[in-house]
Amino acid sequence: MEEASEEKKGGDGRNKEGTNLLRPPTFSGLSNGRLKCVETGQEMVVKDEDSYAHRKRCRPGIIDFALSHSKPPINMFKQDLLSRCFVNLHRSLNSPIHQRHAFSFPLFPSFLFIPDIGNDMSNQKKRIFQIEAFKNRVVVDPKYAEKTWKILEHAIHEIYNHNASGLSFEELYRNAYNMVLHKFGEKLYSGLVTTMTAHLKEISKSIEAAQGDLFLEELNRKWNDHNKALRMIRDILMYMDRSYIPNTHKTPVHELGLNLWRDNIIHSGKIQSRLLSTLLQLVHRERTGEVIDRGLMRNIVKMLMDLGSSVYQEDFEKPFLEVSAEFYRGESQKFIECYDCGDYLKKAEIRLNEEIERVTHYLDAKSEGKITNVVEKEMIANHMMRLVHMENSGLVNMLLNDKHGDLGRMYNLFRRVPNGLAMIRDVMTSHLRETGKHLVTDAESLKDPVEYVQRLLDEKEKYDGIISLAFSNDKTFQNALNSSFEYFINLNSRSPEFISLFVDDKLRKGLKGVSEEDVEIILDKVMMIFRYLQEKDVFEKYYKQHLAKRLLSGKTVSDDAERSLIVKLKTACGYQYTSKLEGMFTDMKTSQDTMQGFCSSHPELTGGPTLVVQVLTTGSWPTQPSITCHLPFEMSALCEKFRSYYLGTHTGRRLSWQTNMGTADIKAIFGKGQKHELNVSTYQMCALMLFNNADRLSYKEIEQVTAIPASDLKRCLQSMACVKGKNVLRKEPMSKYIGEDDSFFVNEKFASKFYKVKVGTVVAQKESEPEKQETRQRVEEDRKPQIEAAIVRIMKSRKVLDHNNIIAEVTKQLQSRFLANPIEIKKRIESLIEREYLERDNSDRKMYRYLA
Repeated sequence: MEEASEEKKGGDGRNKEGTNLLRPPTFSGLSNGRLKCVETGQEMVVKDEDSYAHRKRCRPGIIDFALSHSKPPINMFKQDLLSRCFVNLHRSLNSPIHQRHAFSFPLFPSFLFIPDIGNDMSNQKKRIFQIEAFKNRVVVDPKYAEKTWKILEHAIHEIYNHNASGLSFEELYRNAYNMVLHKFGEKLYSGLVTTMTAHLKEISKSIEAAQGDLFLEELNRKWNDHNKALRMIRDILMYMDRSYIPNTHKTPVHELGLNLWRDNIIHSGKIQSRLLSTLLQLVHRERTGEVIDRGLMRNIVKMLMDLGSSVYQEDFEKPFLEVSAEFYRGESQKFIECYDCGDYLKKAEIRLNEEIERVTHYLDAKSEGKITNVVEKEMIANHMMRLVHMENSGLVNMLLNDKHGDLGRMYNLFRRVPNGLAMIRDVMTSHLRETGKHLVTDAESLKDPVEYVQRLLDEKEKYDGIISLAFSNDKTFQNALNSSFEYFINLNSRSPEFISLFVDDKLRKGLKGVSEEDVEIILDKVMMIFRYLQEKDVFEKYYKQHLAKRLLSGKTVSDDAERSLIVKLKTACGYQYTSKLEGMFTDMKTSQDTMQGFCSSHPELTGGPTLVVQVLTTGSWPTQPSITCHLPFEMSALCEKFRSYYLGTHTGRRLSWQTNMGTADIKAIFGKGQKHELNVSTYQMCALMLFNNADRLSYKEIEQVTAIPASDLKRCLQSMACVKGKNVLRKEPMSKYIGEDDSFFVNEKFASKFYKVKVGTVVAQKESEPEKQETRQRVEEDRKPQIEAAIVRIMKSRKVLDHNNIIAEVTKQLQSRFLANPIEIKKRIESLIEREYLERDNSDRKMYRYLA
């Protein structure tokens, strides 16, 4: 406790609490062998240790007085005055001492303990001690400071001369302690500065004399020696560091040593420029492929950092960055003239990694960002435009040839510079839109809808791979990709139809033998393309037609795949979008139950022609024109029986036959008795059954008897007479097309290795122009109530709204199904005004009010 109060004592003799130490303090005795100062409340702890061993372990400046009943320690101390003080204190304690005690006091020869307590220590709870000043003034040797400094100065010389092993650091510490204690701190400090400066000037000469590669080695060796000496000197002058220097606001010993090294060595006229040129030369040699001593470089650079960040930055870092910028400026110009884009980016990446590694090995970590900025600016930012548009090797070439490695390298390098990624993204978007526009407008690709969609999927998969593998799944690139696909897919108004045809092809035959996981992958890809469509309602029209044909002909590959796609459509567009599609599957299941009931109620039909009827709800299935077709007598009778059964079990319903959507299986015997089972459409069956009663029939005769529409009849006859391997009929004259003057007869030489022969119908996958116009008209008609419903919903909630906001709100609400035309929206508003759902504001004709 006293040691702390001594170190905090100021020059006026007062401690931290403000108690005047020149006045004798009063102590009271406590239990467990402790003393307490009455004025300050501080306590002196009584230590139960061997006094001599305890004294040896104490740091210099503290004398431990041991108290023992059996071993008075008076003869341990050479200082008679203090010994007499302690003996007097010891003798005043008459009561037995059962324990050994040790008191720790700072060395204050001007104070004396005088006991002022009674003899019976055990009978009193409180004992008082007073400390009084010596009666005789202590005289200090006038040459004390000079003599003591000479000792310390000699010790500093010995330390710098590597002869510190013979020094007594305890004695040196005590000398320095006493000089500070006796107010000679300034002499000690100034002497230290002078002595260290002199030694450093000698060291400077030694470093200057070093030649070639030995220059840095000598500098490093002297720096290490100086640091070792500085640590020893700091230990000796620790008390000055802790008391004198804070009070006088001077530089601490260790920092002082660093500053003197900086001023006398590093900033020496002959060393400073030589050091910088040597360091920069070593860096240049390493950049050109030579091997240098990185350990030595690390030590020298660390020395500059230890001397302060300003020394490192001003004396090395700034010139280093300037020289580096000049080096990479020249090298980048050389590389870009000699290499293509991919090779140039590899060189730039190598240089960037080398600089990062260089910082890791021997530069300040804070320099990494600065030196990498230099490389990025000189090798990348200054040449971005030329690299991206470099002929035969730039960004477009990399995209066309799927160079994922080069693309990834370009992405990682360009992301380091301002506007780097924006440039890549813009060039990629421009190229992708141009490529996609050519794809959707190419006449050759439009001939095959399946191939058209497949190319779109391939293009999407390609760029998805590029963004995933090369562009780190960057969201901005993904958004640019989606925007580009949405742009060019909607340039072709037939994209919804082609996508539906692609799905139809896959679900008819394209997914045979494919695992469920692969089916899901294909359907997910289709949905990706579907989401880009702006006219999703047009896709719905075509998809409903194609789905109806697959379900009614039983040609769907997998009901699970069909339902999976409907679920995906529902997720993307909502329940209303797929409600009718789901109703189609419900009708198919209901029809199976109906046919089971019909067969059970007519057991007499067993063994004759069989009939399978699919009962379709008008609202769920695509509307078909009711076409009158004359069925063979056998089938007409069965149809009438089913009509009677169905209407008898369901009241209030009406049946109309859709013969254009049916199929039939008929057995045929050809010329040499060959038997086959032919799978044909209902129209084809009607035509073939006529040849049971006639050997030859003209086109006009067939058309007249069957009443099949001309376009459908021509396709049926063409598929049965002109397709090799399926030609169950023959015609005259022979040609690829059906004419009104053609005549037909059974092909007696028909042969097939299969018993069951499927005779398809020649159909154009794409709609004809009239059909296309008809579909478009139906779509436009279906859109009108949807637009009106959206307008009413908006106005009902807003009550009053201007024209432009209505257009914007309606477009937003309907964008999941189609892109509403503002002209059509305006027409629907006018229609609602006529029907008194809305009215115009009298003062502002662009404002509309909702009429409840």
